[in-house]
Amino acid sequence: MKISISGKGGSGKSTVTTLLAMELRDRGYRPLIVDADESNTVLYRLLGLSRPPQPLVALAGGRQMVRQLMPPGYKPSEVKEGTHILTQAKIALDEIPLENISERDNLRLVIIGKIVEPLEGCACPMGVLGKEFLAKLQLKEDEIVITDMEAGIEHFGRGFESSLDSVLVVVEPSFESVSLAERIRQLADEIGIKNVWTIVNKANSDVLANKLKEGLAQRDLPVIGSIPYDEAVFNACLEGRPISISSQRTSQALAKIADAILAQATNQRLGQPRH
Repeated sequence: MKISISGKGGSGKSTVTTLLAMELRDRGYRPLIVDADESNTVLYRLLGLSRPPQPLVALAGGRQMVRQLMPPGYKPSEVKEGTHILTQAKIALDEIPLENISERDNLRLVIIGKIVEPLEGCACPMGVLGKEFLAKLQLKEDEIVITDMEAGIEHFGRGFESSLDSVLVVVEPSFESVSLAERIRQLADEIGIKNVWTIVNKANSDVLANKLKEGLAQRDLPVIGSIPYDEAVFNACLEGRPISISSQRTSQALAKIADAILAQATNQRLGQPRH
């Protein structure tokens, strides 16, 4: 299964990505975290890595080379099947070059690319590369991809999600966050992704969490879990250091979320209808 973690900026996408990867790792799965956010640089720290891996865009010859391989007047919906950035027809997790993947405690991280200098132009080359990489990535039964997306919905315009199976939207207590989740669900439907779930995050009371869940339910957005406020997680994010889980409530919430995701993965493997 290949999952997209989407949502409003600041809603906690990188935090949820890390927590979910840790939960799946503890269940014996081999999660690959794909950092597809061109601006956020903290994910590798939350995973406990001493340094980030070399971005995949460097493997493809750099942004300028990728840009040259893109069709003139590039539009994601018009890319021909013969247009390729990567030479491999299929990519296994174990075939990713060592310099392009970092690992700690069975958590693996790949970075598509980052904006590092002013006047670099749009991030379209990294979007094209990421979409192709995920489409070609062949997973074994115990492997799951969790993709930390950039904030907002621009990645849908690049067709990034067309290489993924499911979209998980992190929602914080704000009207903007709930509205964006609804728009993400609409865009996912339009490209044929039916597995769209929401996670309630940053609700510091059960009353607020339940109110947010009710608002999502009214918009026909399924909620598969609510992650409570956890001071240890908050401090790790604030200080840019590895996340650790000490709260039983947080552990139980993550277990519920993982149960729902793995149940869907089993249904897909058996060819059962999506819900």
